[in-house]
Amino acid sequence: MDSKRVETISARVDAAVSSSGYPQIVHKRGVRARLMRLFPCSTAKRSSSSNQNSVEDELELSAVRHRPEGLEQLEAQTRFSRKELQILYRGFKNECPSGVVNEETFKDIYAQFFPQGDASTYAHFLFNAFDTDHNGSVSFEDFVMGLSILLRGTIQEKLNWAFNLYDINKDGYITKEEMLDIMKAIYDMMGKCTYPVLKEETPRQHVEVFFQKMDKNKDGVVTIDEFIDCCQNDENIMRSMHLFENVL
Repeated sequence: MDSKRVETISARVDAAVSSSGYPQIVHKRGVRARLMRLFPCSTAKRSSSSNQNSVEDELELSAVRHRPEGLEQLEAQTRFSRKELQILYRGFKNECPSGVVNEETFKDIYAQFFPQGDASTYAHFLFNAFDTDHNGSVSFEDFVMGLSILLRGTIQEKLNWAFNLYDINKDGYITKEEMLDIMKAIYDMMGKCTYPVLKEETPRQHVEVFFQKMDKNKDGVVTIDEFIDCCQNDENIMRSMHLFENVL
């Protein structure tokens, strides 16, 4: 995904959030810019020598192949090309020699993007969504699998991923309290970078509206089927759900 397309998507999300009456983030850093902060060398200037580039690529390919999940398997499981995976892994290995990202590193990165707010709680929830095996760390495989869905997944895949984010205790249901915790965390992170300025009761008001529409059988929890059905059939909620993409 090139930078112009990412900027277009970010602008479209901002417009959708604004038009549906929900807060708009003032700064425009996109999904790619935030996630690539984990991989600073992936955007570094390449050597002017094509031969050197070729040698470096082969070395990286060799490194990837020695991982438990090889390059071929990751290419089959994600929507990234072989070349993209090589570049991502080069940056990942440079930034995280241990092969994993821990939660504190993840929080530090988000704090830099949202200095006017408190990003620690949302970063915690987001980290848990990437940490699919719940071992307290995010591996390269974990990260590229999630990144593939967020950047190039279908609507269904993105909604499944969003449901997992909101399902904090991973029991297969979203409660009103869980939804409120995520919503508060997003607004805390955005801090003063919103327009209009948020009122203290705003997160709860939004959750009440969302939950009432999603919990169709009124049993106090939202299932994955209720979540997806409601998001796909309610334009305003669908627009609002895009908010999570804009704060990645």
